[in-house]
Amino acid sequence: MIENKLERAAFAGGCFWCMVKPFKEWDGIQDVVSGYMGGHIDNPTYEDVKKGDSGHLEVVEITYDPALFPYEKLVEVFWQQIDPTDADGQFQDRGHSYSTAIFYYTEEQRQIAEQSKSKLDASGLFAKPIVTPIRPAETFYRAEEYHQDYHVKEKAHYEEDRARSGRDKFISEHWS
Repeated sequence: MIENKLERAAFAGGCFWCMVKPFKEWDGIQDVVSGYMGGHIDNPTYEDVKKGDSGHLEVVEITYDPALFPYEKLVEVFWQQIDPTDADGQFQDRGHSYSTAIFYYTEEQRQIAEQSKSKLDASGLFAKPIVTPIRPAETFYRAEEYHQDYHVKEKAHYEEDRARSGRDKFISEHWS
């Protein structure tokens, strides 16, 4: 049996609770972990990130099999979960820690992300420019355990928060 090589991808799409489920639904995705990336302190806590003291973004780090689910598809799923024209947060979640970014681990990921962003910007789907940055991956810090798979552990609260956020309305209006 030949073992497939797994790769990592990282995306900041606002609240990480809302970014796990859309990726977990696909064959070829081994794991989706909530965490923090891009800041200036080691081992940030949720409180550090939420206060804005650490400079980190809430991210999901995805371990995937590119033979079953290529990086291009991951980027496509990512775009369809966010408002890529909002630099100040996502939906009801405001502030730097909730802003969007694609973090790349390889030069190939960077190229794919840049091409995808250019294509989305040129599509005319959004009246405003695409502002989501594409940045090199930095140290990933796993979020506290109670944040992992929050959509399963705290299903009612997750669904209420997501419905209130405006994310689903935005997605249905732009990505039907």
